[in-house]
Amino acid sequence: VLGVTGPPGSGKSTLVDRMTAHFRGQGRTVGIVAVDPTSPYTGGAILGDRIRMQGHALDDGVFIRSMATRGHLGGLAAATSHVITILSAAGKDVVIVETVGVGQDEVDIVGAADVSIVVLVPGLGDEVQALKAGIMEIADIFVVNKADREGALRVVAEIESMLSLAAHDAERPAILKTVATSDQGVAELLAAVEEFRTRAGASGLLAKKQRAHLRQQFEETLRTRLRSEVRRRGLSEGQTETVVDRMAAHAIDPFTAVEEVLERVGLRSVRGTFIDHLGIAVASLEEGVRAYEALGFHVDATHDVPSENVRAAFLPVGESHLELLEPTEPGSVIARFLEKRSGLHHVCVGVPDIQAALDTLSARGVELLDRTPRVGAGGRKVAFVHPRSAAGVLLELVERKSE
Repeated sequence: VLGVTGPPGSGKSTLVDRMTAHFRGQGRTVGIVAVDPTSPYTGGAILGDRIRMQGHALDDGVFIRSMATRGHLGGLAAATSHVITILSAAGKDVVIVETVGVGQDEVDIVGAADVSIVVLVPGLGDEVQALKAGIMEIADIFVVNKADREGALRVVAEIESMLSLAAHDAERPAILKTVATSDQGVAELLAAVEEFRTRAGASGLLAKKQRAHLRQQFEETLRTRLRSEVRRRGLSEGQTETVVDRMAAHAIDPFTAVEEVLERVGLRSVRGTFIDHLGIAVASLEEGVRAYEALGFHVDATHDVPSENVRAAFLPVGESHLELLEPTEPGSVIARFLEKRSGLHHVCVGVPDIQAALDTLSARGVELLDRTPRVGAGGRKVAFVHPRSAAGVLLELVERKSE
């Protein structure tokens, strides 16, 4: 995956066109992702990159996918990484991603490309210095395009001067001059790309980059799905406007607003008291699990709890669990419970500090079966409240720290 980025007017599209012609001359198939800016007023995009690549439009070995940014920042469209994955899966030997004309900090390409090529042209003047805090630092290869113009050597000198300030143990990016319109220097550029790939592959840098790309793709997809899930569960456009109205009236800050939304849709971080699990006594854990799996549940974990003489299976229900309990000794609490009935045995409530909770309940006169915590399933601290103080229900407390 080659990323081609640089300021507007640097000749990126023409350079990509010529690179593609060289790759096709080698018998290699090419996928091109050409990203164009979107109008902030109409939402439309000209997709002009295709105009400069018409020579490959009828070539079955080349697939060109134009994409509009649609307001996405960073120089790429939001779905660019997914298109790269599809083109790779389709068997393209080379995927070239051309970004929109970028400035200082549109550097998303470094998270998508194996080799990042930054294209500059004579006439930028002090812009090279202005750009160095952004795209100038992501280049694996620099290309000074339109090198037949006056000032090309000065641009090369400015790049070399900037690179001299980098860490001395870092591999310096190659700097090449091209005139894409006349195909000058393009073969040398592709040779530099292959040299970089070979070197990066041998050093492990390429594998590290590709792993970072996968991580970024996962996190971006997770972020998108979480936002979609929150809206699906209960954040309509009308509710969003209500939140904005409250913020505009200074009745709520954005952090509290988000906490309220997460709590409403069941995605809030653990804070305070909450239902941890419901304990259900069963004569046979195997049969109980089979019954609940038929209901659509699945086992998350199983534990032996010697202190309680039980085996337990945990079945997730949202952020809580069902806990199926099978007695391992005839005289255990669960065994005696099953002599009378089966079913719900206890309700477990999670608390951030179990000893503090026990001290508070004791001070209120609540009858406790445990005044200090003991070790329960999974090694967690647990304690029980007597059913007489909980309307006939055995209440378990478990310590679960806030996330």
